[in-house]
Amino acid sequence: MMRSVIAVAFCFVLLAVLGPLLAPYDPSAINIPNRLRPPNAQWLLGTDALGRDLLSRLLHGARWSLGLAFVISVIGLAIGTSIGLLAALGGRRVDWAVMRVTDSFLALPELVAAVVIAGMLQGGVGSLILALGVTSWMRYARVARGIGLSVQSRGYVIQAKLAGMSPFAIARWHYLPSLLPSLTVVWTGMFARAILGISALGFLGFGVQPPMSEWGTMLLDARVHMRSTPLQMIWPGIAVVICVLAINIAGDSLRDALAAKDDTA
Repeated sequence: MMRSVIAVAFCFVLLAVLGPLLAPYDPSAINIPNRLRPPNAQWLLGTDALGRDLLSRLLHGARWSLGLAFVISVIGLAIGTSIGLLAALGGRRVDWAVMRVTDSFLALPELVAAVVIAGMLQGGVGSLILALGVTSWMRYARVARGIGLSVQSRGYVIQAKLAGMSPFAIARWHYLPSLLPSLTVVWTGMFARAILGISALGFLGFGVQPPMSEWGTMLLDARVHMRSTPLQMIWPGIAVVICVLAINIAGDSLRDALAAKDDTA
């Protein structure tokens, strides 16, 4: 079962990379005479209100949804890890100040904060990345800080400090290897959350702008025709749900594998 789920997650990654090559039509080509066609042999998933092939738009949308989610999750990982290590290495006062700021950010609903930021910046890809990137670092920071404090008292770290090694070198050679397994698990969950955030902002009109296809934007375009042709919303909705579930379950499998490895070590 777990292998099947991981295979599904891997297939979505392949779609993000190869989707444009597999698309049978131009996802932006307007064909009004063939608008709102049901699934058939020519258009396997049907067409939208402008006659655009839904399968082609779904495949191109995978690159936007998963590609942007990857960028956003990496930005959150870099910011959160740096802040968490700063709290762990900076002493008691720095730790207190940094964690109070982190708790303040955690008190705000991430999606609501992202919508406010994206709305202030008038939407678009850059606004989307900034809005979701600056609201996704807090969990990384807490994990990095907790593990950093536990590593701080280990003998090899104390010896490195006595040898005069710089804090940056200590973080690079002694802290990051200990952080990597746990942060990888957190990253998979945040990757899935980023996909949901991108789709939500796209549905609200703050994400990837037309005529580019992204799953949330496809949901927005199909909203007007939800009653007459519900399949327009169902296809991108299914893509989001299956992709997020597969990534989350794959992350849980990775966490269990790492825990089993620690138990046998």
